[in-house]
Amino acid sequence: RVETGILKPGMLVTFAPVALTTEVKSVEMHHEALPEAMPGDNVGFNVKNIPVKDLRRGYVAGDSKNQPPRGASDFNAQVIVLNHPGEISNGYTPVLDCHTAHIACKFAEIKEKCDRRTGKTTEENPKSVKSGDAAIVMLQPTKPMCVEAFQEFPP
Repeated sequence: RVETGILKPGMLVTFAPVALTTEVKSVEMHHEALPEAMPGDNVGFNVKNIPVKDLRRGYVAGDSKNQPPRGASDFNAQVIVLNHPGEISNGYTPVLDCHTAHIACKFAEIKEKCDRRTGKTTEENPKSVKSGDAAIVMLQPTKPMCVEAFQEFPP
């Protein structure tokens, strides 16, 4: 699925988090060639010289010449604990679903609790969070993962 920008034959793309770069040979929708794909389009595309076994679910393809995607060793996320028995503290490692990636990410540091509606900080460096809490947490993926900063790529 094209989330932002365009995808067209001839352009160079980089796959993150593995930093593989190649040229797009063709773009197709319902087995018909397209001159380009736009945001929202669900397409298939063929690339040069990368075997399909080297690509995995969850990888992100982006324009090599314009803010190419890259892997993250850690990232800050705003989380809301919806329904969890007991308390969650640093070290907890839930499985995170981000688009098509499905990767365990460790709560490396609970940075702050915040108001669910306003986002204003209510407590700095809390020991734990529980059901109903919203928090800013530094997450560390257990495998390479591609995420983009909300400030740089708003929805």
